[in-house]
Amino acid sequence: MKILLVHQNMPGQYRELLDWLVGQGVHDLVFLTQRQNFPERRGVRKVVYKSHHAPAGDAYGLSKTWEEAAGNGYGAAQAAARLKAAGFVPDIILGHTGWGELLFMKQALPGVPILGFFEYYYLAKGGPVGFDPEEPAKPATPYLLHARNAVPNSNLHVVDRGVAPTCWQRDTFPKIFHDKLYVCHDGIRTDRLRPDPDVALNLGRVGRISREDEIFTYLARNMERTRGFHTFMRALPAIQKARPKARVLIVGGSGASYGAASQAEGGFRAELEREVGHLLDWDRVHFLGQLPYADYQKVVQISRCHIYLTMPFVLSWSLLESMAMQATVVASNVAPVREAITHGETGLLVDFLKPEALARQVCEVLADPAKFAHLGRAARDHIVAEYDFLNKCLPEHIAQINTLVPADRRIEL
Repeated sequence: MKILLVHQNMPGQYRELLDWLVGQGVHDLVFLTQRQNFPERRGVRKVVYKSHHAPAGDAYGLSKTWEEAAGNGYGAAQAAARLKAAGFVPDIILGHTGWGELLFMKQALPGVPILGFFEYYYLAKGGPVGFDPEEPAKPATPYLLHARNAVPNSNLHVVDRGVAPTCWQRDTFPKIFHDKLYVCHDGIRTDRLRPDPDVALNLGRVGRISREDEIFTYLARNMERTRGFHTFMRALPAIQKARPKARVLIVGGSGASYGAASQAEGGFRAELEREVGHLLDWDRVHFLGQLPYADYQKVVQISRCHIYLTMPFVLSWSLLESMAMQATVVASNVAPVREAITHGETGLLVDFLKPEALARQVCEVLADPAKFAHLGRAARDHIVAEYDFLNKCLPEHIAQINTLVPADRRIEL
């Protein structure tokens, strides 16, 4: 099959599917992206496109997102038209709908079916908006968010089929979307993500650490409010006081992936360090930055208690991956997390807004990890059953793709 994949940050949600398609060795794969630094790989042709237009810095806020999406869409469509002129006409297009890249694909490649990835519909009430009293919604917020939804609203009429990774994410979209959407996660490679009782790490001047050490962990793409970095940091003093031998490993960058960046000097991390730093034993706090995937796995595998915090927002791969690695997870008690974790069965849930509740629960786990070990085992079983890429998610994605193409072009499992 000839497949055109479209995602500005290659490979994005197509990481596992792309690897599997390449491994089959029989498909003609082209990946259209803005990401220039993703390494070339055998079996897939990377084509970098440029946005045709970017809005000016002082662009009108209510149209800025659409203007940027239209520029992405036209740039991607021009690249697709060049592919067609060079002889590549795909049997299907798989792409993310969030940045506008699919908007004009039907003009560039008429008749080619499109299966779009629908990640999130911006809510004026609910989700992260107004969730944290420290970050109240501004008067213009409902208008700006509704304007952003011009992109998914337009994509609804572009795609032939759509996918949302979780039920909660699907349900952020209006019901008019639902008939076109099926729910299936991108998939977790549970065959590769497993617990490792013999895991060890070299922690700089601290030296070698292992599962024998009292380690707990927090990770996010970036240390920001949406992912509960402030709640985590405010819980640290109480955890350290109660557990004088515990060390925390913190993985993530200092930028902002979701929501507004901190205006404080040094960003949100520095803001929280100034707030609680005088209460911390910094010799037992280890910021590791953004790690290679193999090292990130070791951090989770070595952890006695893994903290995952989020406002009601898109579910992180890291939560499901940590569960696959049999971590004992303490997470925020919000709807998207409850879709993956049942409190007391596959993990432990606490109030996102209460650092003292987080500290208390983490200390209980650190004090008696054997008492909570069954949660990690049950968590892995749940991820294998519901989110495993090869046995659960891949068959569903392939079945949906095959409904959009002629019988003689369908993919065999």
